[in-house]
Amino acid sequence: MAALRRDARSYRFLEAPNGREALDLMRSEHPDVVVLDLMMPVLSGWDVLRERANDEALQKIPVIVVSANRDPEVATAVTSGICAFLPKPFDIGALTALVRSCVAPG
Repeated sequence: MAALRRDARSYRFLEAPNGREALDLMRSEHPDVVVLDLMMPVLSGWDVLRERANDEALQKIPVIVVSANRDPEVATAVTSGICAFLPKPFDIGALTALVRSCVAPG
């Protein structure tokens, strides 16, 4: 998982190696946007999304889900309050555009 905090015109990049640490980082850092892979150790991206859905503070953080998974259940993530879905492999320009569109101006 990657979390981004906006600072002036750039972003500060934070990284979590697994889903548990991703949730901890989301709670402690309150990032402007999260780029979440569905396949992570300890807690999967699906688990992170479930915990996010039950935490009002985390629901306010926009999430971009990235995954190589093309199964129909991925559509569930798109309808569960995430900002966007980006299939792997992806172009960095596409990710940049999604980050900009998901981060509230200000």
